[in-house]
Amino acid sequence: MQTSNLKPLTSLRFFAAAWVVFYDLWPKLAGAPALSLIEKGYLGVELFFVLSGFILCHVYLQAAGEGRFNYTSFLWARLARVYPLHLTTLLGLGLLALVAGAAGFQVDASILSWTSLPANLTLTQAWGLAPEAGWNHPSWSISAEWFAYLSFPLFAAVAWKVRNRPYVAVAGAVALLAGLYAAFPRLAGFDLDQATIAWGALRIVPCFAYGCTVYLLWRSGAVNRRVVAVAGAAISGAGVAVAGQAGAADTLIVTLFGPLILCLAALTSTGSKLGSSRIMVYLGEISFAMYMVCIPWSILFVNIMARIIQTPSKQLPLWSWLILLIGVVPIAAAAHELFEKPARERMKTWAGSWPHGARKGPAKIAA
Repeated sequence: MQTSNLKPLTSLRFFAAAWVVFYDLWPKLAGAPALSLIEKGYLGVELFFVLSGFILCHVYLQAAGEGRFNYTSFLWARLARVYPLHLTTLLGLGLLALVAGAAGFQVDASILSWTSLPANLTLTQAWGLAPEAGWNHPSWSISAEWFAYLSFPLFAAVAWKVRNRPYVAVAGAVALLAGLYAAFPRLAGFDLDQATIAWGALRIVPCFAYGCTVYLLWRSGAVNRRVVAVAGAAISGAGVAVAGQAGAADTLIVTLFGPLILCLAALTSTGSKLGSSRIMVYLGEISFAMYMVCIPWSILFVNIMARIIQTPSKQLPLWSWLILLIGVVPIAAAAHELFEKPARERMKTWAGSWPHGARKGPAKIAA
């Protein structure tokens, strides 16, 4: 059951990132029709959050429950995973804004929000510490992830206590999800799934907890037949698409992420190779880069193209919009290979030089 590399879940990350990319870029297409599935693309972030809870429990829960968990190594491994590319895109977007402004291009003043820079550099911009959504705005979700990483021992402690009652745990997580989604608008005046720099750290909590409990369900062998895993993945995936296009409540769509992740993980544990092709796994590996480069690439391409084809509205004809959309993938691959991977490996090398006691535990597995 405890298969180390769940490749279908890596592949799923690509679809989560692609959903967000479509959501971000669809308004740039001239005459784009309203499609509810694309308008729900912000929920791709929730899918990442649920996946994160599942994967971190998969890698670290046993060690945490048995007292072998090293918090320092864990945080360093997670920082190595997200911070280098976050810093690269933050600095790159800042430089792009300065150069564009000097060249006479119109630049949103909030991009170079110097008062928000300290929070962005410390990954606390989703904790209510950034006065405005400046720099590379999608990084708010990395700040939310960082909040979950810091509090992971609490999630792990609860998950370990209920590890033998996975169905009860899942039911409790779904209840938390539904309750928080229902109560939050009364407190903040807007839906939880619209929270970014304000309350973004809270937004991850129910999804991350849900992912932890779905892991417990998978760990218990709830889906142990290949045909059930394949059918379940197909049905739950179709359910997400249908619910999204029907404009269903976000709570329902997020809840459907659970069985989708469960069945995709079970593909590997039951011996299926479905969803494990090399190309899909690689696309999943660059999904974080896709998410992080989408806005900088969009700002650059749309502004240049708007001048070339004289489109003041900055809405693009289909042919140029397709270049914008497809271009996200090679740019993400370049960012992954040139910045994300080398920096991550360098940070792992630094950790390797630490005293033995500081690096014990499984943190190196998921770096």
